[in-house]
Formats: sequence, C-alpha cells, structure tokens
Amino acid sequence: MVGVSADKEKYGYEVFKTLVDYGYWVYPVNPKYESIESQKCFKSPIDLPERPKVVVTVAPSSVPERIVENCARLGVSTIWMPPGSWSKAALKKGEENKIKIIHDVCLVFALK
Repeated sequence: MVGVSADKEKYGYEVFKTLVDYGYWVYPVNPKYESIESQKCFKSPIDLPERPKVVVTVAPSSVPERIVENCARLGVSTIWMPPGSWSKAALKKGEENKIKIIHDVCLVFALK
C-alpha cells in the first residue's frame, strides 16, 4: 500500500487498517515512516521483499505516474487508486504497460 499513514485520522491509515483487519497481508510504503502498526514501512514499492499481486495507492494525486512506473518495473498487474490518488496520466501509463487500474472507487467501502 503506497502512501500509508501512521496518523489514525487519515484515509491512508483507514485503508491500511481495513485491509489488515480483513486478513490481507499489507506492505506499508511511505518514505516518511520506519514502521506503522509494528510493520516495517518501505520507502518505495521497489524496496518490497517480494512482488505484490496488487498495489493500493493512497498517495497524493501528484505522484501516481511514478507509482505506475515503479509497478511496471516490478511486473505488478493491478493497481487500485481510490478517489484523489489517480490522474489521467497515471491511467494512460497503466494502459501503456498493460496494468489494470481500478480508480475512483473507495477500497474501504468496497470491502465493507
């Protein structure tokens, strides 16, 4: 999960906690933190110990193209970009790299 937050009031924390509570293994990614909820936090998707099946973004809409580029390098086939974390340029990059991007749908509501 790219853009995870340690701040329990932020959407980036809510999505992280919801995924964990539903039993998903989540690698938190945010260069600002060493760990979140006792889990090591990684600087970038490139730094993960294994290739994720799906990447969820909750990062600001200023960085989604870079996230898609990193995912393409890793061979990630699906990215979930909730409202506020995607851009038209990111969608285009995903299409160019044959990455399925689910966008503008809140993951928290989709799970509940």
